[in-house]
Order: sequence, then structure tokens, then C-alpha cells
Amino acid sequence: MSDPNDPEDPPLAPFPTQPAASPFPALADQGRPPDPPSDWNAGADAHDLPTRESRLKALGRFAFPPDEPPGEPELAARDQRWTTRVILVATLFLLIFNAASIQNWARQQPPGWTTSTVRQLGDVWAAQLEQLGADQPRQGVREAYEALRGQRFVGAGNDGSSRS
Repeated sequence: MSDPNDPEDPPLAPFPTQPAASPFPALADQGRPPDPPSDWNAGADAHDLPTRESRLKALGRFAFPPDEPPGEPELAARDQRWTTRVILVATLFLLIFNAASIQNWARQQPPGWTTSTVRQLGDVWAAQLEQLGADQPRQGVREAYEALRGQRFVGAGNDGSSRS
């Protein structure tokens, strides 16, 4: 600002330009009167406006009217179906991912025809699942458990060797 050739006021923008004229004419120029100031309601809320149900929903309500709420027997039957499905899904997951438990259980039972049959079926089932790779999650968890169990802490006095 010490140079006498500098302008007094700096421009407001880096490249001052004049605003372009709008290609759209103003509404007042079309001969329509402006909106009266009395139509504004300061207490109006857009959520208070009435809404109309879509035609598709109305048709669905007409074509498929809602049933009466289920009674006690229907609720009990629905709960029983849900419980049965949960038990079946849990059993299926255990049969697939924990086939070794069938073999272990059969080995713990007293010898007999039923026990030997279950043991043979368990061996075949485990062999089939091993070919599919379904036993890998169980083996991974078992290996991680054995690795954690086999760790020794520094300074614990137990270096893993047996001294007598």
C-alpha cells in the first residue's frame, strides 16, 4: 500500500465480474400478481398435511384383507414350529462340523450291537466330511488350543524339560 499506483480499495474477488442476467424472466414481469402476504401460516407444519395412500397399497389391502390376530393356539403352534426349526438347524451344524463327537461318544459306551453300529456309522460319516473339508474348523480350533496350552512363560521356572 505504499505504492501510489495501487488502487484504494482491493477487489472483492480475484476476478471481479458483473453478475450475468438471468435467462428466466421474473414472475412479476409476466403479469401475474405476487402472492398475497396473508397466505403464510407461521404455525404450519409439513407433517400435518393429509397424505394419500398409494393405489398399490390400497389395492393390496382390498385384494388381501388382513387376517384377524392369531389366538393362543396359533401362537403356541408358531412357537413350537420355530423351536423345532432351531433345534434341527443346530443338530445339522453339529453333525457337519463336530462329527468327531459321535465317534468319541460311541467309544465311551459299553460294547454292544447299537454301539458298534453307531461307531461304524460315525467313522464313515467323519471320513466323508473329512473329504469335504468340514472338519478343518474343528481342527483349527483344536490346534490353536494346543498351541496356547503348550506356551511357557519366561521366568516361570518351567522350561519344559523334566529334571529329577
